[in-house]
Amino acid sequence: MPAAGIDQPVLPLSPTAENLAEQSIVPPLTTDAYWLSTYGHPGDGSQTTTYITGHSWEGLDAPFDRLSTQVTPGDTVVLGTETGQISYVVETVTTYDKNSLKDSEIWAIVPNRLVLISCFVQDPWGKNVVVTAIPAA
Repeated sequence: MPAAGIDQPVLPLSPTAENLAEQSIVPPLTTDAYWLSTYGHPGDGSQTTTYITGHSWEGLDAPFDRLSTQVTPGDTVVLGTETGQISYVVETVTTYDKNSLKDSEIWAIVPNRLVLISCFVQDPWGKNVVVTAIPAA
């Protein structure tokens, strides 16, 4: 995400059955970003939503610290895949209470959509920030 200065490798993560049932996914390490591989794959003609998650910490360097403060609708997200790069345009940046995220519309499958999820840096224990993006025209 050039506008936010985020250039982060993304590792695959397969949530457990318990994580999927609870729709509660906690990335294992604070220094990496994770693609939730069981939810969807990015690319031309994708019929799924691609989810990427990473930590944010106030006062510490974490992959998605700047999602809360430096990403705005219209920004570009470039996702590197095995077949090349895909450019997305940010549609929304929304803050959710952590207890309401699992019931939010972000889990609806929207073909070719990208969803980035992290803790909201100003309240990492109580809120999440969610960025939704669609392929650039």
